[in-house]
Amino acid sequence: MTQTFLLVPPVAFGIVLLAVLGLSAALSRLSFRGKPRSGGATEPYACGEDFPLPMIQPNYGQFLPFAFFFTILHVVTLVITTVPVETLATLAFAGLYVLGAVVGLTVLYRK
Repeated sequence: MTQTFLLVPPVAFGIVLLAVLGLSAALSRLSFRGKPRSGGATEPYACGEDFPLPMIQPNYGQFLPFAFFFTILHVVTLVITTVPVETLATLAFAGLYVLGAVVGLTVLYRK
């Protein structure tokens, strides 16, 4: 009974989690602790002048369509390669899925 109880996933996860936390606490004494930084260590050097820090606002406008394209093609590839070829219905499903992906990509890249 005890052996099967220890193999239940939540119990096994708890045991491993406690072991990892204990090991982490024990080894944290060996970790490097740097000196605390002084007040000006994080400021940019500008020869005594006030250096205004510009607010950086990244623009992901060009990245998002590429990320969606990448995601759609990978999901289509995953679905097509995992569909069994035994029946005509599954082949039709894969074709319908590819058609949906083509429509989605057309909508994504329309001008």
